[in-house]
Amino acid sequence: MFGTLLLVFVVVPIVELIALIRLSQVFGLSVTAAIVLATGVLGAALARAEGLRTLRVMHREIGAGRVPGRQILDGVSVLVGGAMLLTPGLITDGVGLALLFPPTRVALQALAWRWLDRQLRSGALLVGVLRWDIGYPRSRHGAGGVGTGPEQGRLDSRHEIRVPPPEEQR
Repeated sequence: MFGTLLLVFVVVPIVELIALIRLSQVFGLSVTAAIVLATGVLGAALARAEGLRTLRVMHREIGAGRVPGRQILDGVSVLVGGAMLLTPGLITDGVGLALLFPPTRVALQALAWRWLDRQLRSGALLVGVLRWDIGYPRSRHGAGGVGTGPEQGRLDSRHEIRVPPPEEQR
């Protein structure tokens, strides 16, 4: 976790800064500033258009009685992509654009699903479960007869589920 935070908040901004400095050395400061500004404006417009399109498809799916799972994933991808485009930098702009265009968004989502599947199969995935009856004093026992009333307190590691690898599931 620390390595991921270090990468996101230290390494990526440093690499972005180096790329912007190199770009301004080649093309000049005004061209670099125009590129950063244009990607921000383009990204906001594209994120809005894709977000509205995703909402329309989501409403259509709900209206047809289907769960809009793909559209929820698309909505999250568009939100993250738009945020990355509003962040100054070339790398974040590239990833943001990739998350906003449907063909590349689908490819990145497929990569994310494969990663999640590997985590699930290796048993490295932990799923936290929120108890459904916290705060209801009459409900002393939840699913499986486990005490879940307010006296149980906040969710802790005892309520995590370890998903075993397939060979242990047999």
